Amino acid sequence: MHPTLLHLGRFVLPTFGVLAAAGLMLALSLSLRTAALIRIDPEALWNAGLFAILSALVSSRLLLILSNFKSFLDYPLILLALPSLTATGILLTLIATLIYLRLKHLPLFAVLDAWAPCATLTWGFLALGHFAEGSDPGLPSTLPWKVLSPTGGAYLHPIALYAALAAAILTAAAYLFLRKHPQPGQTIAFTLAAAGVTQFLLTFLRHPSFASDISPVFNVLDPIQWVSLGMVLTAGVLYIQTVPIPLQSQPLETPEHHAL
Repeated sequence: MHPTLLHLGRFVLPTFGVLAAAGLMLALSLSLRTAALIRIDPEALWNAGLFAILSALVSSRLLLILSNFKSFLDYPLILLALPSLTATGILLTLIATLIYLRLKHLPLFAVLDAWAPCATLTWGFLALGHFAEGSDPGLPSTLPWKVLSPTGGAYLHPIALYAALAAAILTAAAYLFLRKHPQPGQTIAFTLAAAGVTQFLLTFLRHPSFASDISPVFNVLDPIQWVSLGMVLTAGVLYIQTVPIPLQSQPLETPEHHAL
């Protein structure tokens, strides 16, 4: 594990941050190609992607400051360096991005289709970042490719590497699917469903994280599995919305109709 890429005095460059930034930049570059496939202005899609990324950074940092204001006053740089993307931050980013797309008159389904392979590419780099810092532990394993636990003493499944490999395959699959020019919304539906099923299955090899105090029902599945089921359900709804409704055929006119 290599959580730190560079450490000079007080300057620390985390490996996760570098890989995450590289993934986002490559995703933005890929969006220039996917925009051409769906006939959207590449510059407009680049700007929309950059807006979404900045919205995620700003909203997550604001939420972190508001929830830890006293600590922020004492150690501002340390607090801002912490990873802070939460469910609330993702929701705020989604709302802000939808408003941006509306104001820029960009078609929602087409934009989501173009972003589908970009999102899985980013997921792959984030998974590599988790592997570097050892923050996504798997269950004990005896397979030849097992990795030593960050705490030592046991060999585990390299879940982060599994996720990175799956993300690479999904990126290629989503891009090839997009090149076939399907109905708007079908590419993102396919990608959401595939990513949801992948994450659901990977969780069986991941260290469990049952932590719900709301109801025992929510502990039937791992939190990631609940999110995965939500992704698959959302994909199904999107796909239904994109299926064209066949026109009912009109009855043929007969001589009797003309006589009447």
